[in-house]
Amino acid sequence: MGKSGFSAAKLAALGILTALSLGVFMLESLLPQTLIPGARPGLSNVFSLLALIMYSPVEAVIVVAVRTLLGAVFAGNVSALMYSFTGGIVAIIVSSLFIYLVYPKVSLISVSVASAVAHNLTQNAVYALIARTPLMFAYAPYLVLAGVISGTIVGAVITLLIKGVPQSAFEKLICEKRAAAHNTGADGSTAILNAHAAEGDMPKSSGEVTTAADGSAEEKTADDSTGKTADKDG
Repeated sequence: MGKSGFSAAKLAALGILTALSLGVFMLESLLPQTLIPGARPGLSNVFSLLALIMYSPVEAVIVVAVRTLLGAVFAGNVSALMYSFTGGIVAIIVSSLFIYLVYPKVSLISVSVASAVAHNLTQNAVYALIARTPLMFAYAPYLVLAGVISGTIVGAVITLLIKGVPQSAFEKLICEKRAAAHNTGADGSTAILNAHAAEGDMPKSSGEVTTAADGSAEEKTADDSTGKTADKDG
C-alpha cells in the first residue's frame, strides 16, 4: 500500500480486534446489573489495549471509537455514548503514558488496572457533571475497586495472550511499525514483545523474522542459516 499508514494487513487486524471488542461489549451489556451501577467486567478493553501494544494509540482509539459508537447504537443507549467514549479515550491516554514512559518497570496488569480505574472515574465524573448530581462522586471508591478487579482480569488476559502466541505472529502484524522505529530504537510494543521473549515467556517461532526495507516480514529458517559456503581457491 505504499507509504500509507494503514495497509491491508493492518486494516484486517484492526477489523478483527474491533469486531471481537464489539462482540464482548454486547455480551457484557446483557449481564444483570451489579451492586455498582454501570459496572461491567470490561473484557472488551482487552482488544483496545492489544491494539495499543501492537500498533499505537491511534489504532487503539479507532477500536474504542468504533466499539462505543456501534455498541451504543446496537444496545439502544446512544445517550451513554458520551460517557463510554470519554472514559475509553482517557483509558487509552493513561495506558499509553504507562507503556511508553514507565514499562517495563511496571507490569501489564498494572497498566491495565490504572487505565480501568481512570476509565471508571472519568465516566462517573462526566455523568455527575452532566446530570448535576454531585452525589454520584460517592460511588468513586466502589468504582476504583471495580476498576482494580476488571483491570487485573484484562491485564492477565493480555499477558497470557502475549505469552501464548508465538513472537513471530506479533512481529509480522507490527512489521511496518518495527521498520519505522528501526532508526529511533524500540517503541512501546516492541519493548513489550522483546521483554517477554527475553524472559522466555513468549514461544519462539521456527525461524527468525526480519523486516525488509519495504516493511514486509521475511522469515529465515534454521536451514537457511547453514547456506552454501564458497570454496576458496588453492
